[in-house]
Amino acid sequence: MGSVCEEELVVIDPARRGSKEAFESIVKIYMKNAYFIALGLVGNRDDALELSQEAFILAYRNIKRLKPNRKFFPWFYQILRNVCFSHLRKRRHRQTRSLEEIEEQTPIADVDDSFTPDVVAERNETKDMIWKAIGKLDDKHREVIILRHFQNLSYEQIAQNLFCSRGTVMSRLYHARKKLKELLRTKKGGETNGM
Repeated sequence: MGSVCEEELVVIDPARRGSKEAFESIVKIYMKNAYFIALGLVGNRDDALELSQEAFILAYRNIKRLKPNRKFFPWFYQILRNVCFSHLRKRRHRQTRSLEEIEEQTPIADVDDSFTPDVVAERNETKDMIWKAIGKLDDKHREVIILRHFQNLSYEQIAQNLFCSRGTVMSRLYHARKKLKELLRTKKGGETNGM
């Protein structure tokens, strides 16, 4: 991560002054993270790609607003999350959709060699249940779960990205995990639909 910061330092000032090439370098540094955060927040591959690109376009148009002593990603993250949450609000008005598609869109993590149909089916079912539960969390709780458990950010990094204290992050994570456990317990007890 140190080299990323060094790389950013080289291109951030020219980007702030309007250099398209410098901004493209910044996009290359952060596009993967932006995509996966968007995917975690909105739960759809195509939307995540479109929204992360939209966020970069907005960042490019507003890069002059980034203060000289500020890092790019925490500033950009605010743009990305606003774009994603705005998209979710619009989508909720159109129709209520969960994160069901994520199971078929995300490859199964290479955990071990056990790829028997039963094990794969059970793992997919569990993953599907978890993503549906994450999709039911409110925005601020879903966000901390994604940043902590899917982006592996530290409490300090999350606090920096969300412009809040470490204590607020810990509190949100505690409540998010508690709510997630409740949702998963309800799911297991309530509806079990096989493949």
